[in-house]
Amino acid sequence: MAKKNKVRVYNRLFFKLYLNYAVMLLVTAVLICLIFMQLYKNTAMKNTREQLMEQAVNISDMTTMNYINTQNNTGYLKFINDMQKIMGADIWTISNPNALIPMNNLLETNSYEEIAVGYMEYLDLVDSAFMNKRVYSIADDEIYQTQTMTVAVPILGVNREVAGALLLKTPVMGIKDVVNDSLYLIVVSSIVGLAISFIIIIVFATELSLPISRMRATALSLAAGNYHSKTGIKRNDELGDLAKTVDILSEKLLENEIQRKNLDQMRLDFFANISHELRTPITVLRAYTETLIDGVVTDEEKVNQYYDRMLIECKSMERLVGDLMILSKMQNPDFVIEKEPVNLIQIFDDINRSAGAIAEKKKIKIDINKSQDVIMMLGDYDRLRQMFMVILDNAIKFSDDSKTVHINLSQSDKIIVSIRDEGIGMDSEEIDNIFEKFYKSNLRQNASGTGLGLAIAKQIAIKHDGNIEVSSRLGVGSTFTFEFPSYEMEYSEASSL
Repeated sequence: MAKKNKVRVYNRLFFKLYLNYAVMLLVTAVLICLIFMQLYKNTAMKNTREQLMEQAVNISDMTTMNYINTQNNTGYLKFINDMQKIMGADIWTISNPNALIPMNNLLETNSYEEIAVGYMEYLDLVDSAFMNKRVYSIADDEIYQTQTMTVAVPILGVNREVAGALLLKTPVMGIKDVVNDSLYLIVVSSIVGLAISFIIIIVFATELSLPISRMRATALSLAAGNYHSKTGIKRNDELGDLAKTVDILSEKLLENEIQRKNLDQMRLDFFANISHELRTPITVLRAYTETLIDGVVTDEEKVNQYYDRMLIECKSMERLVGDLMILSKMQNPDFVIEKEPVNLIQIFDDINRSAGAIAEKKKIKIDINKSQDVIMMLGDYDRLRQMFMVILDNAIKFSDDSKTVHINLSQSDKIIVSIRDEGIGMDSEEIDNIFEKFYKSNLRQNASGTGLGLAIAKQIAIKHDGNIEVSSRLGVGSTFTFEFPSYEMEYSEASSL
């Protein structure tokens, strides 16, 4: 098991984070290096070119003023040699053979013919300078064994005519050295950055991996059935949200487990109650049957009494089985009641006629108060009659003689039906349990009941999108209040859809 759960190094979160971070850092460093080198090279070359061009223009102007205009030919070559030593560059002067008054040959360091034969790579620069242009070129030089930059400017003579050209050439090896040094510094900085990032990633990965490990342990604990497990993580980020979700899942699983146990217990109680309810009539039937078969009782009147008793027990079992089937059907989520518009006033008129005989025996008055003659709702007539009949039957059953059962029917935005008796009432513990299956009080009035009537009534109310509330006081009476959607509201909502 341990081998299965073992994670290889390259699959660990830390390794993946560090690898991605390192690649990102290296790519960024390389891009910065390339951009820096290119920018530095371009800037350095531009500065070098402008500096050389300015120096070349100054030497050209000095040549024009001090030597061409004054026609002083002595000392010029020494001047050029001195400038070459000071600047560390090669200086060439070439006379323009196409000028009306070309520069004196004594001022030349190289002739145009020499350039055309031995230094053809500079010929275009010279020709451009003869055309009064300032130009430059960058090329690899065999003598310097590096790149050199050459600028060419015109030398003006009489009447501002281009009398010659001046070339200034210098190596740019220093730029390459600076670029190499910069590259070295960037490489070193990248290595240091990777080392620092290693420490940062350790902290960052720990911040991520610890909550994930705790959530994993909690998930495994939940999978093992320990629904009390919690992550204990309090963070205001996505990991915190995930941890909260795991904790919510733990709570839901715990609730479901409790509900499952309750359902199992209810199932056991249900079978126990069924067994208990059926045991008595079956025992009676068996006793009477064995008595009749054995011939213990021969008196015809006594035999008929036994048969009557057996019929009563059979009807009791039939009623119990019928109630169980109805309750099972009502509790089925897939069972849908066929609804149609029904008049509650008509239902209670029907109930009053049926319950009137029972109430008359105890001299109980049924007082029906209605806000209007017609109160319509969507429902199943027979089921609604059965539901209200259960409540009314109990109200009569648990009321003393000569009392009154008050029924109130009203309709506004909702339909409200209340049935209030003046009976013995209930305490709070009974109210909490009256809708449970097979719940019966120990009162003599409940001797013949199955304990399923109120449970069925509640399920019928739920299937009609209704609700039942109960209020009661011992010795005062009980009130059952039903609340249903109004038919007009349901009809208008359906029409709008």
